[in-house]
Amino acid sequence: MKHTLRQLEVFVAIARLENVSRAAEDLSLSQSAASTALAELERQFDCKLFDRMGKVLKLNELGRSLLPMAAAVLDRAAEIESILQGKSAFGLLKVGATLTIGNYLATLLIGSFMKQHQACQVQLHVQNTNAIMQQVAMYDLDLGLIEGNCHHPDLQVEPWIEDELTVFCSPQHPLAKQGSASLETILHESWVLREHGSGTRETFDHALRHHHSRLQVRMVLEHTEAIKRAVESGIGLGCISRLALKDDITRGNLVALATPELDLKRQFMFVWHKKKYQTAAVREFLNHCRLLTRDVRRSDEINIPYLP
Repeated sequence: MKHTLRQLEVFVAIARLENVSRAAEDLSLSQSAASTALAELERQFDCKLFDRMGKVLKLNELGRSLLPMAAAVLDRAAEIESILQGKSAFGLLKVGATLTIGNYLATLLIGSFMKQHQACQVQLHVQNTNAIMQQVAMYDLDLGLIEGNCHHPDLQVEPWIEDELTVFCSPQHPLAKQGSASLETILHESWVLREHGSGTRETFDHALRHHHSRLQVRMVLEHTEAIKRAVESGIGLGCISRLALKDDITRGNLVALATPELDLKRQFMFVWHKKKYQTAAVREFLNHCRLLTRDVRRSDEINIPYLP
């Protein structure tokens, strides 16, 4: 074979990062070594895989066709290396999770999975829905656990479990004693919300899609815990997953408000690249998640067992 795994590794890294210097740094290579590997690959086959725009390299049509196959070869090679080194086929697993799932669910799932498969290494990346989908599409992640809609043409989507957002306030808020709020009432309140691009904000905006002009958004925050603390301090109402609120409501720090006029249900989903090779670790982790949540109706009912 004319090409080497190192050449394919450099090609995939440059495709992801669109820059030779950053790709070289990511692979712990010198910039000249990365440039040489790519140049040699293109020279051997008398082809160009990127369109050059200054320091930015964008995949051309041939490069886009090669990327999923090259990434699959590297994944399989990593499995082979693990087996030859006397390890299990469960090598490195790169999982992306949106903030709600990542902070309140993914770590428990990964923990119970790793206790069953101790040779497996797992990297968890927690970001908003748009960022996770983009990283899965660019082969940076093996699997995404997301809470927003996914319409990316390169991604496969599998519904997982139902989730529901809940409007909430501080115990001192006038609405706390009522325990519920009408649509007209909440349109007169101030709000502390997640940023655009998050699945939580997408669901909230969709529920109030006919009333955006009347919403009084006082603060936008990127982290669920920050939103809870801001609402607790009396800045306004919030709306996040019931899963993230469960402990705070039990302790009495926050009060959930029923909003029967709003549809705040959504779906947690698995996403992976349609053309990316699924390693044994990915397949087993998916099955692990499905098994632990198979009898669960809604996310806040999940009880992950801690294995001895």
